[in-house]
Amino acid sequence: MKYKSQKVAYWFFALSMLLVSLQIIYGFIMGFAHMGFDNLHELIPFNTARAVHTNLLVVWLLSGFMGAAYYIIPEEAEEELVSVKLAYVQLISLAIVGVIAVVGYHFNYWEGRKFLEIPRPLDWLVVVNVLTFLGIILATLFKGKKRTTTAMVLTMGLVFAALLYLPGMIWFDNQTMDSFFRWWVVHLWVEGVWELIMGGILSFLLIKITGVDREVIEKWLYVIVGLTFISGILGTGHHYYYIGAGKTWLLVGGIFSALEPLAFLGMALFAVAMYRKGEKKHPNKIALNWTLGTAIVSFVGAGLLGLAHTLPQVNMYTHGTLVTAMHGHLAFWGAYAMINLAIISYTLPNLTGRKLYDSNRGALAFWLSNIGMLGMTVAFGVAGVAQVYMERIMGVEFGEVQKEIQVHFFILICCATMFTTGIILYIAEFVKYGTPSDEALVAAA
Repeated sequence: MKYKSQKVAYWFFALSMLLVSLQIIYGFIMGFAHMGFDNLHELIPFNTARAVHTNLLVVWLLSGFMGAAYYIIPEEAEEELVSVKLAYVQLISLAIVGVIAVVGYHFNYWEGRKFLEIPRPLDWLVVVNVLTFLGIILATLFKGKKRTTTAMVLTMGLVFAALLYLPGMIWFDNQTMDSFFRWWVVHLWVEGVWELIMGGILSFLLIKITGVDREVIEKWLYVIVGLTFISGILGTGHHYYYIGAGKTWLLVGGIFSALEPLAFLGMALFAVAMYRKGEKKHPNKIALNWTLGTAIVSFVGAGLLGLAHTLPQVNMYTHGTLVTAMHGHLAFWGAYAMINLAIISYTLPNLTGRKLYDSNRGALAFWLSNIGMLGMTVAFGVAGVAQVYMERIMGVEFGEVQKEIQVHFFILICCATMFTTGIILYIAEFVKYGTPSDEALVAAA
């Protein structure tokens, strides 16, 4: 590492490792419940497990993004973070808010709005936390010697993510109005501004790993930003028709949803082209695998699988079924989880000074987790198609359909076990690196 304050990033990554572990546990609880083994129902009802599972996903990804920003911005701006102490306070407050929210869900302390279950008082604490984070990042950029395109795109994504959280806090008595603005958070985060964050991190990693000229890589970044805004914003419309917002949105959402894969295709072509063009033989092959994997898997999960069921003629049958879970799992994994694991894999040797690049454990972690997630995606897909046919076409009652598709969740649990083994190996590698060392700073100097 080049700057001492970059060490803050490690602790945000450590929080991510803890939260993803908890998320997986709740995923298994839901998986077994789908198989008919809902023995924990009295203690952890399915709706509670689902809320915890999805909210832990959001928090661990955000923690990873924040850690990435705390590492990347000082290096790009050539300036230490303006306040390391405040960054640690922000980390602790983020963890506290997460713990209170998760515990609260088990006691029905929530708003009950899908994906935005966090109660209103905690919403305000999140706002304060994110404003503190943005204040540190923006002040560091302002003081810095440079303002690179990579840093600006990453920061723009983080700022827009904060702004788009606010519409979800507006109270409406009308269900349609509430859902309309709720999608500003849920959709425009994951299919809009988070893509900018992903693009910024991807650009940084490719510059460092491939050795391709910064100017070439950042030109690609402009294209990705353009595609993201054109498709992602109006593509939100594929949700609106189903909440009573009018037929116009069916057409708008359908057209622009069909364009959304272009942004992810651009990222995939971008990453592979830069890798082939690069002359630099970077020793950190694990970070390279995660970086290229991000671009390719996100195109399949977020791009192709998203397109496969968001077109109006298909979505009228698949909306709210396990087909959505199929798309959601591979999309979140490919686009956002993998980019977090990529930046962590790249930064750990630099933060700790321990060059544990090409261990068999690291390679196994990559392949087991990816193969496991692909298997889970297929299981969700097959179960979802069966659910659509029986429930939406044949008219079989929902509860009966769930019993009929239980067998698919046995396959899903097997694949989830493989995935979890990969994540355990990744965390073991994280622990083996140890904590940041000032010796790494001296070595980098």
